[in-house]
Amino acid sequence: MKKPGISAVSYTNTKPFIYGLQHTDFVQKINLSLDNPTDCAQKLIDNEVDIGLIPVAATLNLKEWYIVSDYCIGAVGAVNSVFIFSNCEIHDIKTLQPDPQSRTSNNLAKVLLKNFWKTEGLTIIDHAADYSESADPNTAFVQIGDRTFGKKHKYPFVYDLAEEWQKFTGLPFVFAAWIANKPMPDAFIADFNKALKYGLDHRAELLKELPERADFDLADYLMHKLDFDLTPDKLKAFHLFLDYTRSL
Repeated sequence: MKKPGISAVSYTNTKPFIYGLQHTDFVQKINLSLDNPTDCAQKLIDNEVDIGLIPVAATLNLKEWYIVSDYCIGAVGAVNSVFIFSNCEIHDIKTLQPDPQSRTSNNLAKVLLKNFWKTEGLTIIDHAADYSESADPNTAFVQIGDRTFGKKHKYPFVYDLAEEWQKFTGLPFVFAAWIANKPMPDAFIADFNKALKYGLDHRAELLKELPERADFDLADYLMHKLDFDLTPDKLKAFHLFLDYTRSL
């Protein structure tokens, strides 16, 4: 029997999961690949893998999908790695440049701009030559993941999208979930959850293996800012966000 293929995002926020998958016997049961969020989702869409830790918005591109884990990449309040960086206050933004690596965070920014901040006449520039650089006073950009570490002090206006979502809805947010494009055996899912939990339970050991950063508190990020349990409130937020995304 062919081993199930699993694609996971290769950011710091997923390292506890990767640690669990690679430090348990479960790794022998799977073919694991590490990708950026967009490629991770595309592999699942193209049936190149069976399970992916994919951006929530990517489920809209799947003919069928199944949540196959008790865990996710989420946050209750500020996550400290998903931002709109701006040269102006949010209501003065005229141009938004999305992050080419993120489907969910780009849509989250658009949902908040439309429904929470109620901005009008906004121009979205996809595939900007250098999306994270602009001297224009009314241009902002979305950026996620490790590339945001240590950047908050570099821009006059910074908006943490998980924190802003909670202000808008009163709910936590789910950035990515473990999704299968086909039904998976219950025994496999149980072993999968055990491996993921092992990684979460050993975050202290993982932190010892990560290079220290003077500009970013990795321990606070992995232990407190990220919230990995896929709770009922997170599931509610998951589906509410999809509803808002469909109406963009």
